[in-house]
Amino acid sequence: MLFVLALLSSEWAWGGKGGVAISLVPVASGFQRPTTVTHAGDGSRRLFVAEREGTIRIVTGGGQVLAEPFLDIGTIVGSGSIEQGLLGLAFHPGYGENGYFYVAYTDLLGDAIIARYQVSAGDPNRADPLSASPVLDLPQPSPIHNIHVLVFGPDGYLYVGSGDGGPAGDPDDVAEALDALYGKLLRLDVEPASFPTGYGIPPDNPFVGVPAAREEIWALGLRNPANISFDRSGGDLLIADVGQDLWEEVDHEPADSSGGRNYGWSTMEGFHCFDPPVGCDPSGRVLPVLEYPQNVQGDCAVIGGYVYRGEASAALTGWYVFGDFCSGTLRGARPGCGGWNLEILRPGTFRISALGEDESGEIYAAEWSTDGSSVLYRLAAVPSSGIFRDGFESGALTAWSSCAR
Repeated sequence: MLFVLALLSSEWAWGGKGGVAISLVPVASGFQRPTTVTHAGDGSRRLFVAEREGTIRIVTGGGQVLAEPFLDIGTIVGSGSIEQGLLGLAFHPGYGENGYFYVAYTDLLGDAIIARYQVSAGDPNRADPLSASPVLDLPQPSPIHNIHVLVFGPDGYLYVGSGDGGPAGDPDDVAEALDALYGKLLRLDVEPASFPTGYGIPPDNPFVGVPAAREEIWALGLRNPANISFDRSGGDLLIADVGQDLWEEVDHEPADSSGGRNYGWSTMEGFHCFDPPVGCDPSGRVLPVLEYPQNVQGDCAVIGGYVYRGEASAALTGWYVFGDFCSGTLRGARPGCGGWNLEILRPGTFRISALGEDESGEIYAAEWSTDGSSVLYRLAAVPSSGIFRDGFESGALTAWSSCAR
């Protein structure tokens, strides 16, 4: 059965001083708990939507959701907790030639697994479920803060966002420890020709040769990275890191970084002391480029997005567009006026569980639904009404530069 959606796009316009707002254009529906939206980079114009229970579905360029999933590994995926399940999906840069892609999921024991699969030889819309090859198995101390995101960088290496493993507060201080893979951004060499199984360590990883350090680590001090993305123009890295009780943050790493940055958790939550709550030492830690508070507008967990480099919405060019899981608010940020300007581009109307890109750089938002009715939307720029809001109702934060442009 094919799912075809015929809905009108939203007409709600909301924007800031930059004169840009976002409209949501429905593309497809019929998803259940989507966790990742991405493309294969093979020129097919298809989108791939991973669902928490273990399926990957294909949306054709015409907006049809194919009845048969691209991959169904539901029998080996454990999804008892909202933060467990099939969480990450990334296609090898050479997918058009080798057919390899990578998934991150929690297994029936609750461990975080990265595995490589291959498309079937006879059908480009079906993966071979027997082609699984193990890459990484990371035991998890609790059901939260697992491996949520996989993405290939411009350098061809696989970047892995690994949460601190829980429980809340990082009581064992693993996120800033060099001997643990929790609370880290990992950088792995998974080139199939060199590593038929498992992975290798890129020789320029920052902790290669450091005694007792895990050489897979590229960056540390992360709590629960919800998404990471590379700017298509220049290669800068943006990391959306879900906060504890008070602050959500976005970290920025320039393209020429040699790695090894400590983004502060659990000493810091955003720009603020966490452990200890007063008088912490932020030295040696890289503070985020922006933060926003939880609960003021119903926000609870940042959903990372992308710097817009598409062609359909030129007014969004250069904006880092991201969302929040609970409020559904879509925000935009970009450097300027001595800091990063942050604006609400669209108030929330539904929970956003994932943002994704297609091959041409257009951005999509997936609705979180438990009844199989989730809608996938394309984000489109529309002229704003001139209404401006700096992200929260009370107080001001100097780290946010809401200055006139």
